[in-house]
Amino acid sequence: MNIGIIGRSEILYDTAIKLHEEGHSIKYIITSKEAPEYRKKSEDFRTLAKNLNIDFFFGSNIALFADQLKKYSVDIGVSMNYSGIIPETVTSLFPLGILNAHGGDLPMYRGNACQAWAILNGEDKIGLCIHRMIGGELDNGDIIQRDYYHIDINTRIGDVWVWMQNTIPELFMTSLVELKTDPNFILQTQSKLESEALRCYPRKPEDGKIIWEKDCEDVLRLINASSEPYQGAFSYLNEKKIIILRAEILKSNEVFCAIPGQITAICKDSVNVACGRGKIKINKIKYENKEMKPSELINSVRMRFCSL
Repeated sequence: MNIGIIGRSEILYDTAIKLHEEGHSIKYIITSKEAPEYRKKSEDFRTLAKNLNIDFFFGSNIALFADQLKKYSVDIGVSMNYSGIIPETVTSLFPLGILNAHGGDLPMYRGNACQAWAILNGEDKIGLCIHRMIGGELDNGDIIQRDYYHIDINTRIGDVWVWMQNTIPELFMTSLVELKTDPNFILQTQSKLESEALRCYPRKPEDGKIIWEKDCEDVLRLINASSEPYQGAFSYLNEKKIIILRAEILKSNEVFCAIPGQITAICKDSVNVACGRGKIKINKIKYENKEMKPSELINSVRMRFCSL
């Protein structure tokens, strides 16, 4: 098939390479400024376009390129994480539409930071959908392929990202095979009722601030939802910002009184911290851009984490 690549992230980059290797003809790449957590930058996409001897477009308003895109003979678009809404003036240029990879169980978990919200909400699985985009709408349109990743309280966002990185290129390939055989193929039509959907709004780095008064399960979910490739959940110790990278629920029958955030024990490789209910064990932290064992920095049970 003749394909237009639209979007960002190393997952889309790997998908473009796989499509090329499988014999599909990529006609152009459209990207925009990368998010901080992406390992592949816009310049990597520019270099890829140069190596493939195809045209390259950069910008977050794809409508500005609509007239230029009309000159290309393309069958379908392949999209992920583009930074702007793609209007109908662009989606209509593709006879088979634009396929978008979305890390949510559509129509649930539409929008932004869906995998993090699913972890925070205590879901037992995270959905991944390839869907045909509707111009001017967000995460709507017929679903072509779907897969799930089962999670629990110890699942970190990085685990989900690795799964998506391995799964999305394969789902795109399967979708193209289905649509080449039957251009009208649909796995599921999304409901148009707002009451049957869940909209997720963006999260910012400051949303990773730990509120120790919460239950230990909630604290751990925040740590796991904020970990690599994102900037991490954080707290303060003697007014020093500490990023907490790895933690787990501390299983203990101890009955205790403590101010939430209190260091309750210092071990060789970890420290225990009181929450509003229960405790967590912290196994790895980052301080001043250096990853370390918490016991390298914390040396007294009179110390407390606080939110400032």
